[in-house]
Amino acid sequence: MSLDAEVPDPPTLDDPEFPGDYDAVEAVADRTGEDGRRDALAEFLAEGAWEDGFVEWTDHTYLDADQFEAARALGLVDALDFYWNEAAGDVGYRAPELADDLPEPWGDRLARSDRADIEEALDELGRTVSEVLENRYVERGSEAFGYIWE
Repeated sequence: MSLDAEVPDPPTLDDPEFPGDYDAVEAVADRTGEDGRRDALAEFLAEGAWEDGFVEWTDHTYLDADQFEAARALGLVDALDFYWNEAAGDVGYRAPELADDLPEPWGDRLARSDRADIEEALDELGRTVSEVLENRYVERGSEAFGYIWE
């Protein structure tokens, strides 16, 4: 199944949390100057990583148009967050969870199964975009990320 949806704007990256709070990121003991990397990730998202990942995700998601519209209207798509883990060389993501008490009209319209489907699909979207960032946009030899891999 696929979702026919217009590509939304990339999420706005908020101030980073502890790296261990992101999925697909190995735990890191030290945090070193991640602000520049977050700016670079935001640029990569704007330059096409978000669109590439989103289109790839829509080809495989089982969300329907109503569920996706709910996720967008509730700000969940924009709440996705990404983090570059310098020590492990990976890009992690954090997908938001639906609140128990949703504002109207969503509280009554979304069944428990819809909620679970939306959360799982957002997790898959985060993972897909994270993989696109890692594999197609982030040059691991780039000094922008402090790497000089030989």
